[in-house]
Amino acid sequence: MKHKDGKPGPQGTRVFPMAILFVVLCGFSFYLGGIFCSEKNRIEPSDVKDVIKAVRSSKESLVAPLQIKTVSFAECSSDYQDYTPCTDPRRWRKYGVHRLTFMERHCPPVFERKECLVPPPDGYKLPIRWPNSRDECWYRNVPYDWINKQKSNQNWLRKEGEKFLFPGGGTMFPRGVSAYVDLMQDLIPEMKDGTVRTAIDTGCGVASWGGDLLDRGILTVSLAPRDNHEAQVQFALERGIPAILGIISTQRLPFPSNSFDMAHCSRCLIPWTEFGGIYLLEIHRILRPGGFWVLSGPPVNYENRWRGWNTTIEEQKSDYDKLQELLTSLCFKLYNKKDDIAVWKKLSDDSCYNKLNEPDVYPPKCDDSLEPDSGWYTPLRSCVVVPDPKLKKSALKSIPRWPERLHVAPDRISDVHGGSASAFKHDDSKWRVRLKHYKKLLPAIGTDKIRNVMDMNTIYGGFAAGTIDYPLWVMNVVSSYAANTLPVVYDRGLIGTYHDWCEAFSTYPRTYDLLHLDGLFTAESHRCEMKYVLLEMDRILRPNGYAIVRESSYFVDAVATIAKGMRWGCRKEDTEYGVGKEKVLICQKKLWYSSNRTSR
Repeated sequence: MKHKDGKPGPQGTRVFPMAILFVVLCGFSFYLGGIFCSEKNRIEPSDVKDVIKAVRSSKESLVAPLQIKTVSFAECSSDYQDYTPCTDPRRWRKYGVHRLTFMERHCPPVFERKECLVPPPDGYKLPIRWPNSRDECWYRNVPYDWINKQKSNQNWLRKEGEKFLFPGGGTMFPRGVSAYVDLMQDLIPEMKDGTVRTAIDTGCGVASWGGDLLDRGILTVSLAPRDNHEAQVQFALERGIPAILGIISTQRLPFPSNSFDMAHCSRCLIPWTEFGGIYLLEIHRILRPGGFWVLSGPPVNYENRWRGWNTTIEEQKSDYDKLQELLTSLCFKLYNKKDDIAVWKKLSDDSCYNKLNEPDVYPPKCDDSLEPDSGWYTPLRSCVVVPDPKLKKSALKSIPRWPERLHVAPDRISDVHGGSASAFKHDDSKWRVRLKHYKKLLPAIGTDKIRNVMDMNTIYGGFAAGTIDYPLWVMNVVSSYAANTLPVVYDRGLIGTYHDWCEAFSTYPRTYDLLHLDGLFTAESHRCEMKYVLLEMDRILRPNGYAIVRESSYFVDAVATIAKGMRWGCRKEDTEYGVGKEKVLICQKKLWYSSNRTSR
């Protein structure tokens, strides 16, 4: 057949057989593959994760590890020995005095950040080890005479020779904290049977209350601002008692809602009924339904105490009535009262909270636009955070008692993206394996060399749970930019705080024995410069303290380089599974003394 132009056309009889031949060959090769592929080499669905991991590992191996130039950091001047960047008294005059806002977190801008190593005080000694540290510390480590002179008559502490001694007294318990807590336990039997596990002490003094509770199985966050009671939090941490810098002012505390089993104020001088009761509203937010608020000091027991308070009995009666009225409006009920101690209980039933929906009620119920757990630079608001009815199992009477609650998946894990009881169980078992390996790499874990520990980017508190039988406590930090898992941490009976590692932590220098991080730079390096995070770690780590840095191979060498410039000694180790894409750095900070007296 020819075209009309006379040229030969395509041969249809040849094209069709070639197409068939192509299909047949493809099918034949597939068939041969099926014949020669043995059962043991066939990829089943259960092997897919391993294949994906292998592919990712091969890709990462093609990326060269991050390399940075050798760096060396100068010493800060000696007047920075107790530098707290975000609560720095040098910067207080820049902020207002209304409601003591100048004492809140106000971090310096990037161009004012210090790039130097904070020195210890002259004569600094390695801290006394736990449990002796609860009763004494070296004077030169926390050289503050003001608190000694002002509070020695109340037995807060006293100076003897080279040491501060802590007799266990306080403004409301000058004869000793143990007798004070004994009375409190008589008023709150739940403190004895494992029902009450976590507590917060607002205006903690030198944290004697929290220190005494440790022997009773109750873990307390002692909270105080950096104020004229020089270094309350530093004294607490030097003693080996959990504490953090903070104040209830205009911002929420860095904790999730419905978390603490108990809150305590012993003449903490917080004006609870002023400003519409906004400070007590914050205590209500962070206290678990069914939890207890304990107050000792004015106006409790005003009938017998008013003469010593430089006031009149009528004024104190009025103050007590106002407080009781406010607490009732917040769904608190007087639980027990004796001598100088009064206890209120946060109600967990809906009948009281339903009344908040009525018009002209004060304080009103918070609307849905306010996230209950938001606790990082979130302004206080004059409204009641009502417990979510879906979380009935988070109430104090419903949650398992300590220590059973430590290994029970909390109800609130369902609020975490990807969270489930099986994920919780997997995390728990994973950390048991990891900590066994960490103990081999760092035998000091579990000894009296390590007391104050921080897990810098925890998920469910697995590190803390795995070390629960050791003589240490762990501050679990959840990034303000990560999934909100801190409620799960508290439901387990552990403690922690929200934080953004682009900023300085709310503590004094030299307050932790061990810092642990797990992929922090992998997660946050796009926001936070590695150098500043490591300098902050150096600030809060004690001399001779340790850091466990678990990171991708991409970051490990760079971390080690900066650490060397901070006078740390580091060694690189394999993980428990020997996976090449991840390594563990075991570092130790060296003890050195200031040789530079000039400001930087």
